[in-house]
Amino acid sequence: MSTSQTSTTATVSTPTDREIHVERIFNAPRERVWAAFTRPELLAQWWGRGNELDVERWEFERGGHWRFVEHSDGETHGFEGRFREITPEERLVYTFEWDGMPGHVIVENNTYTDLGDGRTKLSVVSQFHTPEERDGMLQSGMEGGMNESYAALDAVLAQTSW
Repeated sequence: MSTSQTSTTATVSTPTDREIHVERIFNAPRERVWAAFTRPELLAQWWGRGNELDVERWEFERGGHWRFVEHSDGETHGFEGRFREITPEERLVYTFEWDGMPGHVIVENNTYTDLGDGRTKLSVVSQFHTPEERDGMLQSGMEGGMNESYAALDAVLAQTSW
């Protein structure tokens, strides 16, 4: 588990036996980071670590359903959930479930903080049903995959064309 943070590495901690906390600073204003997390055409460019991603469903409203299918190495991996709270440019809460482990639902709480200098801090709290589910996620390689996705997001945020 990582405890250091640079502009390109997320800090991961486990403050309780059923939570994972992640913090990452992006060199972009909060409105751009928010847009990259909430506009499907931008999500498709970074969410799957830069792999091809189909946004099959995007109902961006409280109770709305989202579903992504990632294509990598000849395989497909589906992910989906429902939006619980949307506070524009401040907070996004949703459920997250992987097709490979149906019924194991995570609640993700994302907070976007404007650091006042053109940078944004993303804080994510992932809540699991059991300590075993949390530990399974930690052992799955999620930290490396997340950092690869965030590096792809850095590239999207650096683009000036959107």
